[in-house]
Amino acid sequence: MSFVCGIIGLPGIGKTSIFNAITAAGASGFGKDEAYRATLQVPDRRIEPLAKICNTLKTVPAQMEVVDIPGLKAGSTADGGRGSKLLAHIKDVEAIIHVIRCFEDANIPYEYNAINPVRDIETVDLEMIVADAQTVRNKMDRLAKKARTGDVDIRRILASLEKVTSGFDSGLPARKMNLNDRDIAAVYDCNLLSLKPVLYVANLRSPADSANAHVAALRKLLEEEKAEVALVCGRDEAEIAQLDPADQKVFLTELGMEESSMERLIRAAYRTLGLVNFFTTGSKELHVWTCRQGTKAPQAAGKIHSDMEQGFIRMEVMTYDDLIELGSEAAVGRAGKLRIEGKDYVVKDGDIVEVRFNK
Repeated sequence: MSFVCGIIGLPGIGKTSIFNAITAAGASGFGKDEAYRATLQVPDRRIEPLAKICNTLKTVPAQMEVVDIPGLKAGSTADGGRGSKLLAHIKDVEAIIHVIRCFEDANIPYEYNAINPVRDIETVDLEMIVADAQTVRNKMDRLAKKARTGDVDIRRILASLEKVTSGFDSGLPARKMNLNDRDIAAVYDCNLLSLKPVLYVANLRSPADSANAHVAALRKLLEEEKAEVALVCGRDEAEIAQLDPADQKVFLTELGMEESSMERLIRAAYRTLGLVNFFTTGSKELHVWTCRQGTKAPQAAGKIHSDMEQGFIRMEVMTYDDLIELGSEAAVGRAGKLRIEGKDYVVKDGDIVEVRFNK
């Protein structure tokens, strides 16, 4: 199962160039009114060494799905406009990749007369806030009648919803409201757009733009949010993505980059979402699975198959480093480093697991 990231931004900021740079899809952005989708295999340097030790016939990397959502315009969400339809795509994603134009080029049409990353972020945030505020108000209306009966739990939920609504009225996206666990539980079923984690991408025309005033303004704004920003030369890297891997390295080096935009953005998405990879191995297949940091064993097992979560008994665990160092599962066992873990075990990056469960 892949995790899903949605690319958003204003028209004319180069979202589809970023999409092509990440996916090598060669999609056209002109006149686009539907979302593009592509699935990537997540690079992991540990796959090849593990495959050799396990002598496996097939490897299945983790996957990331990227959705290129058509550009949003200011005010397009009001009264169920086109923006509402576009924002609906964000409901299905786990994280947002917000592309910001950070270069000057009079030949590329743009929504505004001047480049201004701060304004652009606020514009898109406002569209999400408008949609989220309506969702929360709808829930409050549904609960209002129940609250009249004196139900304490319902009143607590309404108090959290009122707190969130007040934040929206102040122009705050939900992710900036410092919501506590009770508040987040109250809005969980609302699937708020503005509560989703955001990775920002500064779209540059050339590496020289990395030190321009637009990038500096973007970095300053994001310091408070403690959000990450990745720098991508969208047009150039989209063209490089179409080349053979050997040629890609040559051109990336000319741009002063050690990794492709796909590798950089996947790595940043993992940090933004707090994701870890764990493995299942065997002679037939080595499979990489993804879960969030802090996921307990039964829920991680559910990433493999729902039956494993429902019938979970225990998890046999060894680490990648131990297996590579000792050379075989048998050697790991003899060294006392093959562990039996129960339902409270938190799966860690690099764990190699075997799940025991009732079918």
